[in-house]
Amino acid sequence: MKKSHVYFMTNKNNTVIYIGVTANLLKRVYEHKTKKYKSAFTSKYNCDKLVYFEEYSDITQAITREKQLKAGNRKKRKV
Repeated sequence: MKKSHVYFMTNKNNTVIYIGVTANLLKRVYEHKTKKYKSAFTSKYNCDKLVYFEEYSDITQAITREKQLKAGNRKKRKV
């Protein structure tokens, strides 16, 4: 079974965090670094540095974890 990843990207000043999920981590990080999607969040905020990742045995687990991480961040911002 193909591995999937949840990953964190940031900018050079470490002021922005992006959390994403992918089935191909190397390809996805390359797409962020080369700004393949010009209007994407990571392009706008220059998030081109991989700072953390977790590996999962399937994409469903990775998506569940991504949702947990993003929900936790929203709660912190509201406090």
